Amino acid sequence: MRSDGRASRWLRLAAFGGLAFLHVPLLIIVLYAFTTEDKTYQFPPPGLTLHWFEVAWSRADIREALWLSLQVAASATAAALVLGTMAAAAMARARFFGREAVTLAMILPIALPGIVTGIALLSAIKLAEVEPSFWTIVTGHATFCVVVVYNNALARFRRIPRSLIEASMDLGADGFQTFRYVVLPQLATALLAGGMLAFALSFDEIIVTTFTAGHERTLPIWFMNELFRPRDRPVTNVVAVAVILVTAVPILLAYRATRDDADAGGRNG
Repeated sequence: MRSDGRASRWLRLAAFGGLAFLHVPLLIIVLYAFTTEDKTYQFPPPGLTLHWFEVAWSRADIREALWLSLQVAASATAAALVLGTMAAAAMARARFFGREAVTLAMILPIALPGIVTGIALLSAIKLAEVEPSFWTIVTGHATFCVVVVYNNALARFRRIPRSLIEASMDLGADGFQTFRYVVLPQLATALLAGGMLAFALSFDEIIVTTFTAGHERTLPIWFMNELFRPRDRPVTNVVAVAVILVTAVPILLAYRATRDDADAGGRNG
């Protein structure tokens, strides 16, 4: 018993150490977003102020980059929700030769390094003689956002009893009515979680964006460019805080939605 208690303490210590390793740098970024010093990083900061948040919001280039990132993330998420749900529905119901190969092809964009996906997309854009623009960024982001929605939707489709769909059809509902009143309510939380994860991934994506953006500047690209400038360093920290919030909140909400749903499924099981 004493040995088990000692092991438990070491495991807790290791867990706290891992969490500190991951999150202390983020806390430092947040701290220096409030510093009164604009040239060097002193610890502890000589003072705290909200001045840099005002400076960041007053800069038109930051607002434009933020708005572009939000538009791209929303558009890529919308496309991923439609395509990912359709693909998941087809894969959940169909049985055919090469099904596993199709599944591998679906998840490959998120498994490959981002630079490989970016080079492939850039090659396709050049081959099609398309000018890099807003829509090429959306297309590039949708390639990996689809995977997130597809995985969530497919897992939920496999849990929906086939008898529910058959009963709906037997009662006279057509395919659209069955999807709207039977399937969609079952999929709702999975699509919500997948959509929020896809939005978070798209919002802070930089590698694929670099190859597909052309002259467009999303917030991560703006952020990367600003890191090499010595002026207004706290402004970059303010933008980093914004990126952390915009990406962390959807991920936490998605986790909460899927956790609550999993707990409900476990209780029902």
